Amino acid sequence: MRQGEGCKIVDLVSSGDAFSVSVDEILAGIGRSPNVEALNLEAAGVRYDTARGVHVDDFLRTSNRRIFAAGDVCLEHKFTHAAEASARIVVRNALFLGRQRVSALMIPWCTYTDPEIAHVGLYVRQARAAKVPVRTFTILMHDVDRAVTDGGDQGFVKVHVRDGTDRILGATVVAPHAGEMINGLSLAITSRIGLRVLAKVIQAYPTQAEAIKLAAEAFARTRLTPRLRWLAGRWLAWGRAAGR
Repeated sequence: MRQGEGCKIVDLVSSGDAFSVSVDEILAGIGRSPNVEALNLEAAGVRYDTARGVHVDDFLRTSNRRIFAAGDVCLEHKFTHAAEASARIVVRNALFLGRQRVSALMIPWCTYTDPEIAHVGLYVRQARAAKVPVRTFTILMHDVDRAVTDGGDQGFVKVHVRDGTDRILGATVVAPHAGEMINGLSLAITSRIGLRVLAKVIQAYPTQAEAIKLAAEAFARTRLTPRLRWLAGRWLAWGRAAGR
């Protein structure tokens, strides 16, 4: 970070590429640490450390099988909505002999910058690390009529699917209303609704969420067989000729 003429400059490195960004102000987040040291957890036989917090298994049970934990004190994703979801799991598992796993949760997140940055599910690097073939469909917000009308056409929607299928693995949205838009994609992943179905959904026009439908339609176009492409081309050519 350095001072420029009338601005502040951040020097960044991403994937080996160095670049600089000029900004008005620079805010640095130092992170959070769980407040567990004064709880005398040793007396209860509950393992913890000051970096991760309370150690839990996939059912949110601690090393003392009679004690469960939920929320920021034990979760990787320290969000209010994640804490609420984990509390529901604890109630079911501790009081009603449930077997719900925290790893089964599909947790979206959003950073409320301008534009907002939201994500849910896998990143491409995570899918590749797990040897899962992935294909990405990207729609730029300047191709979305509502975004252009609102004067907020910076950003994009990226939807990652398992290659050869319409199963959504993850998605990233950078847009003024990304926090609202990511919820529909989170629902689709949780309910196993594929991009093929999303392409058929009729949405109100104009809306920012049209970007998601455009991504689904981009996927649908890749599923056309050579014969269907030929027929579609012939039909469009006939339409153009008839309109002359």
